[in-house]
Amino acid sequence: MHIEQLRNFCIAKKGVTEHFPFDAVTLVFKVKGKMFLLTGLDSWENGDQKINLKCDPEKAIELRESYEDITAGWHMSKKHWNTVALNTGNISDDFAAELINHSYDLVVKGLTKKMQQELENL
Repeated sequence: MHIEQLRNFCIAKKGVTEHFPFDAVTLVFKVKGKMFLLTGLDSWENGDQKINLKCDPEKAIELRESYEDITAGWHMSKKHWNTVALNTGNISDDFAAELINHSYDLVVKGLTKKMQQELENL
């Protein structure tokens, strides 16, 4: 997955915006103001394509045990976030999309009913 593909996939989702809240190289995708994906653009340029994704805590552990390219979220809550290495060839684009969808859906599920309804009406 190329950075443009990642961006296009994320930004196409309802209510998603992109930001640089931490610095000029950490790209953050949010749904209704809540983060669901972070990535370092400088790392992408250096061939180290990794994304941080929100994950259900039980699923997070299962994924880490099953895939060496999925680890506890770097600089994030280890309980709720995973870091996924995309540059090794072990994580397919389809599987990466599934993980991104899970992160997005998890964040949407945590939104207030009002915010969820606003999102549905977009």
